Amino acid sequence: MVATILIAGAAVVAIGDTSPFTRGVLICAVVAVASEVAAVRYAANLTITGSEVAFVLAAVISGPRPAIAIAALACLAGYLANPYRSRVLVLNLAVFTAPIAAAGLLLASVDDVASGGTAAVLAIIAAACIVVGGGTLLIVALMTLFDGGRLRDVASSLRAIAAAQAFQALFIVVAAVTYVEVGLVALVLVAVITAAAAYMARLVVRARDRTRAYADLSWGLLSGLIRTLDARDARAARHCAAVARFSRDIAAAAGLPKQEQELAHTAGLLHDIGRFALSDRVMDRGIQLQPEDWKAIRRHPDIGAELLKDIDLYGPVSEIIRAHHERPDGRGYPRQLTASQIPELAKVVAVAEVYDTLTAPDTYRTPMTSFEAVNELRRVAGTQLDSTYVEHLASLLAGQGTEYRHAEGADFDAELDIERRINDAASR
Repeated sequence: MVATILIAGAAVVAIGDTSPFTRGVLICAVVAVASEVAAVRYAANLTITGSEVAFVLAAVISGPRPAIAIAALACLAGYLANPYRSRVLVLNLAVFTAPIAAAGLLLASVDDVASGGTAAVLAIIAAACIVVGGGTLLIVALMTLFDGGRLRDVASSLRAIAAAQAFQALFIVVAAVTYVEVGLVALVLVAVITAAAAYMARLVVRARDRTRAYADLSWGLLSGLIRTLDARDARAARHCAAVARFSRDIAAAAGLPKQEQELAHTAGLLHDIGRFALSDRVMDRGIQLQPEDWKAIRRHPDIGAELLKDIDLYGPVSEIIRAHHERPDGRGYPRQLTASQIPELAKVVAVAEVYDTLTAPDTYRTPMTSFEAVNELRRVAGTQLDSTYVEHLASLLAGQGTEYRHAEGADFDAELDIERRINDAASR
C-alpha cells in the first residue's frame, strides 16, 4: 500500500505541474489512492470510497488534468489492491475519469475558482453533484449493460446508500470551500476525516455482512424444520404458506402498518413450527387421540415460541405464535388468555388458520366452501375468534377467485422468499 501511494505521488509530480499548489495535489493523490485501496464493498459490484473529494479538490487546486490523472491512478491502485476482471477495469476507468473531467472543465471555466466568491461556490456545488451523481448513473448503466444485472436490483442497492451519497456531496462542497478559505490545512483535515469515514464504513458493512449471514443461517434452519414437518404431514408446508398469505392480507385489510403486516405474514409462515416436536403417533391422522396426545398438541405453541424467542430477528414473532390458539373467551391454550391479553396479530393468525383448515382440500375433514367457512367463523366470532378480524377476512374474500379463497396456489417457497428476508434483515 505504501509503495502504491509513493508511485501515485511520483506520477503526479511527473505531470510537470510546478505551480505552488503541487503539494496540495500530492495530498489529494495520497487521499484518493488510500481511499481506493481501503474501499468498502457494499454490494456485489458496488464499493464505497472517499476518493471523490480528493478528485474535486485537485480540480479546484490545479485544474482538470491533475484531477483526471489522480482519478486514473486511484482506479489502478484499487485494482492492484483488490484485483478483478480486466474488462471491468476499463469500465471503472471511464466511471472514474469521465465525471471528474466534466467537473474539472466546469471549475476551469470559472475565473480563479480558488479565490472564492459566489460563482466559485456554485461551481463547486455543481462539480460535487457531477462527480457523485454522474458516477452513480454511470455505475448503474454499465453494471446493467455489461454484467447482465437487473436494473431493479442495482437501483435497490443504490437507494440504500442514497443518504450517504448526499452527505458525500455535501462533504465535498464543504471541504472545497474550506480549502478556498484556509488553504492546505483543509486538505490535512480532509485526509483525517476520509480515513475515519472509511474505517467506520468498513465496520458498518462488516456488521451488515454478519447480520446477513446470521439471517441466512436462521431462515435456513427454520425453513428446514418446516420442510421436515411437511415430510411427516404432507399438508404442513401448504398450510403454513396459506396462513401466512391470509394473515398478511387480513392485517392489510385492517389497516395495520406495513411492519405489522410483515410480522403477521412471518408468524403465519412459522405458526406451526412447534409441531415439529410432536411424536409420530400424534402426527398420524388415522388414530384415536388420547388425553396425553391432546396435552402434547396444546404444547406446540409454547414449543414454537421457545424455538424462536432467542433468535433476535424473530422476538416479536415468538409471542404471536405462542398465543395463536388463545381465544377471546379465555378457553384457548396454552395460557387461557382473554381477549384483551391476546396480541392483535395472534388474533389475525388464528382467523387465518381456522379459515384455511375449514376450506383446504388437504385437511382431515370434508372441506367447506368459502361461504360456509365464513358463516362458521361468524358463528364462533367473539368466543373462539376475534369478530373484527373475521369481518375483515369476509370483506377480503368478497370478489376473490376460487384459487385464492381455497389457497390452491399457496406455495411455501414463494411465501418464504428467503432472499428478500435475508436482505431485509441485513438492511435494518
